Amino acid sequence: MLGFIWSLIVGGVIGAIGQAIVGTDVPGGIIGNIIIGFIGAWAGHALFQVGPELAGFFILPAIGGAVLIVLIYDLIAGRL
Repeated sequence: MLGFIWSLIVGGVIGAIGQAIVGTDVPGGIIGNIIIGFIGAWAGHALFQVGPELAGFFILPAIGGAVLIVLIYDLIAGRL
């Protein structure tokens, strides 16, 4: 159970960092950050498996994936 909670925290932080880098806000607050973090971590892990790992997330690829997901969201939402 503690591992799941740790994953949620790390996913939320990764999503927040991705949104901060892009400079936009995805709706959903904390839940939105967690979703963006998990999807970004999945995308980054699929592309690159390098760098430091925390709670099952490769940190640098996960942040890059989160930035990519936020940019795609902005493109679909018509913000870009």
